[in-house]
Amino acid sequence: MSDHQPAGGPVTSTAAPPRSDLGLRIVSSLVLAPLAIAAAYIGGWIFVAFWGVAAIGVFAEWTHITGGDRYRRVMVAGASALAIGAILAGQQRYGLALLALGVGMIACAALAAAERRIWSGLGVVYAGALLLAPLVLRADPAYGLTAIVVVFAVVWATDILGYFVGRIVGGPKLAAAVSPKKTWSGALGGATGAVLAMLAIAAYAGIHSPTILGLVAVILSVVSQTGDLCESAIKRRFGVKDASHIIPGHGGLMDRLDGFVVAASAGALIGLARGGVDAAGRGLLIW
Repeated sequence: MSDHQPAGGPVTSTAAPPRSDLGLRIVSSLVLAPLAIAAAYIGGWIFVAFWGVAAIGVFAEWTHITGGDRYRRVMVAGASALAIGAILAGQQRYGLALLALGVGMIACAALAAAERRIWSGLGVVYAGALLLAPLVLRADPAYGLTAIVVVFAVVWATDILGYFVGRIVGGPKLAAAVSPKKTWSGALGGATGAVLAMLAIAAYAGIHSPTILGLVAVILSVVSQTGDLCESAIKRRFGVKDASHIIPGHGGLMDRLDGFVVAASAGALIGLARGGVDAAGRGLLIW
């Protein structure tokens, strides 16, 4: 997007992707999903680096969309804060990581043009959530890997079932002003897929309490879909269709991770509330 493009400008067509584009989306997912799972399985600094790079990439896209003609200086400040936050979070020094992100948020807001300050500061919050939530969940030595896989599965099942059920069943629109293709049938199909994914993984891992875990899955699915709609609203606000074109068939990292950001954040908050910093994965899964 041009730095001088007016806010609220016209948005390009949101028609359903052609078959070739759907093929690109499938191929991209078949590459990216195993990478995310492999990073989660390995854990440690590989996992930290994976989400640190993802967070900086998302912040770059956010800033490109919202930052105006001061993109470079805002980008340097935000990326620096995220890199420092990743290093501190990798050492499980979460308080200092939050402090680094807070300083970065203030710096980005101060460096941005007056009309873009709130947006620039929010970019650090958004990317910081993408950074910290997976790291907090994965840090649980007993249930961290399972918790991350559950969040992946819930978000992916929501996306896949929501897409296909919405296309096949159709019906009333979920939020026509923001995302004209999304339907209530797709939202319900996505939530159903999320519950099935959660219960399948829980059964495989020997974790019981299906009723509560099903409710957790619905909550994560709903917030995932809300994150998707919020990202669509931001792009519409600034007159762009895709955050970038880095992922064939998907657009940008923001387009691929919009649901995961809020689902992982919600999962981490539930886990922290019930299990504390040392057992957030357990807090999310064991009831």
